[in-house]
Amino acid sequence: MDALNFIELNSTTVALLFIVGFVGGMVSGFIGSGGAFVLTPAMMSLGVPGIVAVASNMAHKFPKALVGSIKRHKYGQVDIKLGIVMGIFAEVGVFVGKNFMTSIRDAFGNVGTDLYVSIVFVIVLAVVGLFVFRDAQRMRKSGVSDEEHKVPCLAQWVRSVNIPGTMMSFKSLDNNRISLLFIAPLGFATGLLAASIAVGGFIGVPAMIYVLGVRAIQATATELVVAFVMGLGGSLFYAWDGLVDIRLSMIILAGSLFGIQIGAIGTTYVKEHMVKFVMGMIMLIVLLSRLIKLPVYLSDMDMIEPISANLSGILTTLSQITLVLALLAGSGAIIVALIKGMIEHRNDTQRQVEERVEQKGFAVSAADA
Repeated sequence: MDALNFIELNSTTVALLFIVGFVGGMVSGFIGSGGAFVLTPAMMSLGVPGIVAVASNMAHKFPKALVGSIKRHKYGQVDIKLGIVMGIFAEVGVFVGKNFMTSIRDAFGNVGTDLYVSIVFVIVLAVVGLFVFRDAQRMRKSGVSDEEHKVPCLAQWVRSVNIPGTMMSFKSLDNNRISLLFIAPLGFATGLLAASIAVGGFIGVPAMIYVLGVRAIQATATELVVAFVMGLGGSLFYAWDGLVDIRLSMIILAGSLFGIQIGAIGTTYVKEHMVKFVMGMIMLIVLLSRLIKLPVYLSDMDMIEPISANLSGILTTLSQITLVLALLAGSGAIIVALIKGMIEHRNDTQRQVEERVEQKGFAVSAADA
């Protein structure tokens, strides 16, 4: 184990990691992505090498995902069978992605993995974030609800394909049968991305929604099962090379276990488009944070003209401020949505009680007449 991979911890760093873990857990429980797209950049901002941040995130991910999936299973949102099947294929992707990451580190050092993780973040966040955010806006304006869920055209075609010997039925697909040959590449891509930047939900959740036709609430919940399987295997793969900083994993996990409870509860009170809106919003802000830091990594690797230490410090600070903004915006949106949803739920319940009392009153009056 290379001890130089691990940062020195002090009271301030521990407190920051705990807070980051709490917010990441809240995001994870709410949108089902694992929250690592917030946690990985946050750890890197604290000086953790990219590959160690990814490895340590995967190590904290599987127990947190287990807690979140159990919590959301109580609300009937998890398709365990689909999660396990996708998780098995994702594990293959994790193994391939882990070997690719270690190859980059061996060739270019820690700054190479920092650059690679940041570039992948920028590309994936731009594509997925804009798509999800646009879809959330469309759903909000059209007023489409989860009960009015419409299966996307692509998912309808996928469900119509019958390949003998590969068909399985799933609860989240209304017990429709679907070929494993469609699930396999989706699971593999999810695992490959998870091993590269510790975020598999960027592919897993949209794939389940738009390719398989799973409802957003069920997709985000089922992704937690996939995250558990991936995190368990990925932790072992990375730990074998001594890249898991268990200290970071445990601190983040401690905060996450509190936050994930709030996030999971929040999904029972909000509309489907709000889940997508929060997911897209956080993605785009984190994208900006990583984009700001790219010139620093490129300069350190002599891939562009060297930048001054002063400019490097300014860019690093701006990146950190933007990341803090993502944390505040994400947690704030979830808490506001939760409170608003609880108030609406309470008002609806009170109105239903009043209607029942009124109906009983009419029944009594009719009987007396």
